[in-house]
Amino acid sequence: MNKQEISAHDSAVAGMFGGIARFYDLLNHLLSLGIDYYWRHELAAAVRPGAEGIVLDLAAGTLDVSLAIRRRFPEVTVLALDFCPPMLRLGLPKLKGDDRQRILPVAADAKKLPLPEASINCLTIAFGIRNIRPRRDALIEMLRVLKPGGRACILEFGSGEERIFGGLYNLYLTHLLPLIGRLFSRDKGAYSYLARTICEFPKADLFEREMQEAGFVHTSYRKLTAGIVCLHVGEKPA
Repeated sequence: MNKQEISAHDSAVAGMFGGIARFYDLLNHLLSLGIDYYWRHELAAAVRPGAEGIVLDLAAGTLDVSLAIRRRFPEVTVLALDFCPPMLRLGLPKLKGDDRQRILPVAADAKKLPLPEASINCLTIAFGIRNIRPRRDALIEMLRVLKPGGRACILEFGSGEERIFGGLYNLYLTHLLPLIGRLFSRDKGAYSYLARTICEFPKADLFEREMQEAGFVHTSYRKLTAGIVCLHVGEKPA
């Protein structure tokens, strides 16, 4: 993709998520049958905040992952970045008590993070990496802001190329998910887009290779819920 195509893609995705923002949490819980809570719990469990106690949450959306990290590590501060401001705004009412001071929402592009080099011990991104074009740029930017030995925890749907639950999940993904999403959000294209990006996302071993080619070491992944979701972990070389 050239720069013009990347810019057009970024604008379209930001606009799409802005359009479905008010339905996003409801549909996440509904379409996953509530298993999304467990997925975020597992992501938070993989976090290693480091001595400074600052975690970067990319594609933070409506702040559910940031809150899950704070539940796991009540002493940390979370920098919650997303390139769709309406998503972040809808997450603000969730912030109660110390979370108001400890979760800091900021609108930013994951490919151009407003952070110094080697400034973060750990970062997360949940269900966001597949929406970024090109992915390599985001992975390299993650490495830039991580300290040597710092950890990236990436939660993403598994590839739709793999048959899960005898193919039932694949039928759900390609037919039911867009239909249910359209009924609730009134957006004809948003959930078809989401299903398509899941189907096009590489298999876990291939995405692990992408992380390695970008410069991550000590990479690993773990399939959750029969591979519907994968939790990838990698480190910046020490």
